[in-house]
Amino acid sequence: MTLTAPPTTAGPSVPATVPRLARWPVGIVAAAVAAAHLAVAWLPGWWFDEALMLAIGRHHLDWGSVDQPPVAPLLAALADLIAPGNVLVLRLPAIAATAAAVVLAALIARELGGDARAQTLTAIAQATGIWTAFTGHWLTPYTLEPVTWLLIGWLLVRWWRVRDDRLLLALGVAVGVAAQTKFQVILLGAVLLLSVAVLGPRALLRRPHLWMGVGLAAVIAAPTLVWQALNGWPQLRMAPIVAAEAADLYQGRTGVMIGLIASAGVVGVPLVLLGLWRLARDPALRELRHLALTAVVLYAAFSITIGRPYYLVGLYGLLAAVGAVGLQRRREAGHRRGRWVAWPAAALGAAAAGAMLAVSVPAAAPAVGEQVTQATTRAYDALPPERRVHTGVMAESYIYAAILDVQAPEGTLPPVLSSNRSYGWFPPPGDDVDSVLYVGSTADELRPWFAEVRPVAEVGSPTGPGAQVWLATGRLAPWDAVWPSLRHLDVQ
Repeated sequence: MTLTAPPTTAGPSVPATVPRLARWPVGIVAAAVAAAHLAVAWLPGWWFDEALMLAIGRHHLDWGSVDQPPVAPLLAALADLIAPGNVLVLRLPAIAATAAAVVLAALIARELGGDARAQTLTAIAQATGIWTAFTGHWLTPYTLEPVTWLLIGWLLVRWWRVRDDRLLLALGVAVGVAAQTKFQVILLGAVLLLSVAVLGPRALLRRPHLWMGVGLAAVIAAPTLVWQALNGWPQLRMAPIVAAEAADLYQGRTGVMIGLIASAGVVGVPLVLLGLWRLARDPALRELRHLALTAVVLYAAFSITIGRPYYLVGLYGLLAAVGAVGLQRRREAGHRRGRWVAWPAAALGAAAAGAMLAVSVPAAAPAVGEQVTQATTRAYDALPPERRVHTGVMAESYIYAAILDVQAPEGTLPPVLSSNRSYGWFPPPGDDVDSVLYVGSTADELRPWFAEVRPVAEVGSPTGPGAQVWLATGRLAPWDAVWPSLRHLDVQ
């Protein structure tokens, strides 16, 4: 059974009808993804970026922070309000977003005319992406981002098919919410508009609803952009920091270039490449060629600037849908060679995704965090009571600070401080704080500002051995002079 589209002004190559949604197979894939992530989500421990979201949500919720907008911290705050300290409840929004992305990818295949096989293969490709498998249960901005990008892609493809301009208003809302989730969508939107201007359909640019949608997106995104402006645009200063970290973590530009493709997974990589080829060569998809140009431009931009290998994850499902429908067209044309490859590849992709999911478990294990928390708590408790009331707790990096923030039992430590990343833009210590317990590999940043800095305990580290707890005493300058000088975005 097919469903008839509303009256359309699209070209003759645009399908007027779409197949039924393959509810059962797509639903099974989405449910399997949710079940797999739920199976590990209840295990104790926090991924360090997830801990940061919870710490911001608990203590510093605002319209923005240094390197992410407010949606993920807000969701963390709501989860913590419902079930304080419950790691499973905290992760439910991320798991829901990961499963919803599977359904959206299949819906894109359906809009392109994909039958049940094409929809299911697309769903599997989205479900078995390497980065998706690794992070799909952690509440972070980059876990929530793919579902927002896929929603944007679905709205664009559906508009191409039915030419219902109300979709462009929804598109603006989706972009605005995505901008409140992660800032890369602003670049996506700009490149999409330029790609449409170059390759068409230029009729899209003449639609008043498109620019109304742009206005809606700007209004929704405005609060976090205003926060950035009022705080000196720290997000823009993150670009060289991200490049330096990516060069170190992923073996430079070459590693990032490979990762931007390989993160799509065993099933996703060939479908994504086939999707790009079809968008470039298939006359029936001429009005969607801007999607291929957008993907290529973003790939080049993230490669040149040495971004993160997961920056294109939100486009994989869209391109995989085009590729899966391309395989369907070959099958319908009688090309039988290689038909058997798809489902063994799907099984291999599921195995690889399962392996990445298993790797994520020790990555968020609580053991090292507990070492840091216990050592810091013991050092704080060992201080004389008259010294303790004037001593703050500070961490070298946001990683240590977030771990202490979420793992230390309530009331055992004063508010945790750090001059790194988002913590550096939180309020500085009060003037009554003249000593600091400092957690880090060195305490060199404190030495110009305190009369004495000495180690008092040694602890483990989330990134390796060698961290210590230091006691800095005899503050030499007011905090309003010290704090701006200590702020830094790089993770030392």
